[in-house]
Amino acid sequence: MRVKRGTTKKARHNKLLAGTKGYRGTYSKLIKRAKEATLHAGEYSYAHRKRRAGQYRRVWIKSINAVCLQNGTKYSVFINNLKKAAVKLDRKILAYLAVNNTTALNTLVQGVSVNAKQ
Repeated sequence: MRVKRGTTKKARHNKLLAGTKGYRGTYSKLIKRAKEATLHAGEYSYAHRKRRAGQYRRVWIKSINAVCLQNGTKYSVFINNLKKAAVKLDRKILAYLAVNNTTALNTLVQGVSVNAKQ
């Protein structure tokens, strides 16, 4: 007996076009172009998930650097002094302190710089 695939194929195409909603031009209208766009979008999203961690690290470093400059020290010197003092705080925690509890980070910057001079 012959199997007609019209409904199955139409459903698959509709699912594909629903995933490309918002894409520009034929990438959201034509099946072949939509499939290509979906494949490329998947590759980009995978690669950019990996990059996102580095982007967050850069943002953390900028917020820590702002507090360091207010206290008259450089970011690199502050991090080096933290390592010498064996303080085990990572940049994520330091950035959280820079945003939410600036006084605590100020005292940490000043305390570490005093210990490094001795």
